[in-house]
Amino acid sequence: MSEKKTIHHVTYDLLRTLGLTTVFGNPGSTEQSFLRDFPEDFTYVLGLQEASVLAMADGFAQSRRKPALVNLHTAAGTGNAMGSLVASYKANTPLIITAGNQTREMALVDPYLNNREATEFPKPWVKWSYEPARAEDVPAAIMQAYAVAMQPPMGPVFVSIPLDDWDKPALGPAVVRDVSTRIAPDADRLKSFADRISAAKRPLLLLGPEVDRDGGWDAGIAFAEKLKAPVFGSSLPDRISFPETHPLAQGPLPMTIAGVHDALKDYDLVIAVGAQVFRYYPFVGGDWIPEGTDVLQITTDPHLSAIAPVGDSLIGSVRTALEQLVDLVEVPGDRSAPTPRQLPAATMPEPAAAPMKPELVYQVIAAVKPENAALVNESTSTMAHQLKWCPTTQSDSFFATPSGGIGWGVPAAVGVALGDRERGVKRHVVATIGDGSFEYSVQAIWTAGQHQLPIIFVVLRNGAYEILKSFALLEKTPNVPGLDLPDLDIEALGKGFGLRAVTVDGTESLAKEFNAALEADGPTVIVVHTEPELPFLG
Repeated sequence: MSEKKTIHHVTYDLLRTLGLTTVFGNPGSTEQSFLRDFPEDFTYVLGLQEASVLAMADGFAQSRRKPALVNLHTAAGTGNAMGSLVASYKANTPLIITAGNQTREMALVDPYLNNREATEFPKPWVKWSYEPARAEDVPAAIMQAYAVAMQPPMGPVFVSIPLDDWDKPALGPAVVRDVSTRIAPDADRLKSFADRISAAKRPLLLLGPEVDRDGGWDAGIAFAEKLKAPVFGSSLPDRISFPETHPLAQGPLPMTIAGVHDALKDYDLVIAVGAQVFRYYPFVGGDWIPEGTDVLQITTDPHLSAIAPVGDSLIGSVRTALEQLVDLVEVPGDRSAPTPRQLPAATMPEPAAAPMKPELVYQVIAAVKPENAALVNESTSTMAHQLKWCPTTQSDSFFATPSGGIGWGVPAAVGVALGDRERGVKRHVVATIGDGSFEYSVQAIWTAGQHQLPIIFVVLRNGAYEILKSFALLEKTPNVPGLDLPDLDIEALGKGFGLRAVTVDGTESLAKEFNAALEADGPTVIVVHTEPELPFLG
């Protein structure tokens, strides 16, 4: 009679079948029983802190359009990862997050490193959280976690696993299931939406982050061109879903209630596809929408439907809805397309010395970066310049955090580059990062160096949290402490983590070092001293 396979063996077989053979983690004592005898066909991506670990997995999953596996260290590691988990939840990133826990035999006495409320800890930022009641249920719990993570709206899930479960005998092979990852919109309601769109005189199309995540880039272009309507994006975009150089593209909507109201005053219908209605940040009050303007929302996420302050909603795949609307909508033959906005040509600026204006940094990057490069942005105070000079023209090529918390961008860039490598895509990742953001997760650059990833980190060193200084003016809160960042040697930090790192002295030096980074075998940190500049908030 053959010996029964262990939970460890059966679970690794399941992970292999599900394609979850890359594990992001930082090993702890409660995880070593899971990681022992690590299979040769699996890859372990080591991060030096769990906030970076989870954000790397997020970027990896977004790049591959497939789920990623994360292994955290009981309560301590889960706590470290929580800020990044918020971003993953808001981005609908399918992450299967596992964490070790103390041995079941000691759980009752709450030993050192015990996570006594393991399933409550990550809430509400996971779709599902579970600790199996018995070791035999671990493989089935992983399978259920995968199914929940992959069903729309996708998102992270959490499974806590006591460290002594792995050597227990399994009941048999894991049951592998396949689940749907797309829900078709209700046909009758979609037809009623199409009729209202056809009747509109002055429609506006809002294509939000869900469109690109759902593979709807081409469908969005086809629908926009059929509609001949101006196309806006969500404010503070975490993904961009429409080519920003397209004649119909008008850039993002404002980020305040009053700003959105004013932006919509010339339109009788807003068609918000894959977008929140609407994404606001600072409070500048007013009416939600102008009188005489209606809103139709199509989203995969029931939560976004429920919280919309105005308009009617339809739940379902935004890609499927766009593909069907092209044939359902009738457009007047005499409708004129809007006047295209004018974006500057990507040319080198006149030579300027550091500290330089932030806009010049993006102008130089626009002139020298490859067309197919992915961009990860976490310099909120300079985002307007990034949108102006580095427009997104391809699907899956712009990434930012949807949560508002900084520290996501650097490790996410690492994850995007790892995902590109695994799927056989050769491109550079350009990460434009504020100096404050860079310090939140600087340890992630070590992983970039260890894997020799083609990433160029451009760190804008203005010596302050400029976005917060703008908020201080908007909110009339003078003399807020802690907004300046003196005495940071970012070049030394980059070299200390084993990367090529340089500080440039002007626009010409920036272009030279950027081109050198494109030829380098691995990542580069380029530090650019910039003039402080208060961004417009509303």
